[in-house]
Amino acid sequence: MDSARALPPSLLGLETYLLSQVGKVARGRFAECLAARGLRLWHMAVLAALVDFGPHAQRDLGIRLDIHPSDVAKIVDELASAGQVERTRDPEDRRRMSVRITKTGRALLRALDKEAGRIRDEILAPLRPEERIMLGDMLLRLFEHTHPDTVSE
Repeated sequence: MDSARALPPSLLGLETYLLSQVGKVARGRFAECLAARGLRLWHMAVLAALVDFGPHAQRDLGIRLDIHPSDVAKIVDELASAGQVERTRDPEDRRRMSVRITKTGRALLRALDKEAGRIRDEILAPLRPEERIMLGDMLLRLFEHTHPDTVSE
């Protein structure tokens, strides 16, 4: 390694720094994968919410995913234009738009999950299988600790 690029050992001793740097690389690689398809992480988040929780009012998707209503509308518009979701008016409240995932959207989400797995495998390559499991468990506990209102039982 070029000694001019060596990081201070005290910085490498900060877990928060290490987490942020590894996360930055992982997110960047996945963002590139999504961008190649004309997508952002929010597109995948909407598709995942629809698969995991079923059809949603557009407004409720924004609340669940903490996305501004105008951004949700744009994301859903883009997904609908590509045939990945369908929007219908709620028969009980014509002002509400209900969003559901299509077969095309499910196929896209499966493909994105595979890409995410490939990137995960690249990032976690130095770890043994049991270490990957431990890391996943620890990261989930940290996420639940830092986001206590977002994880369902």
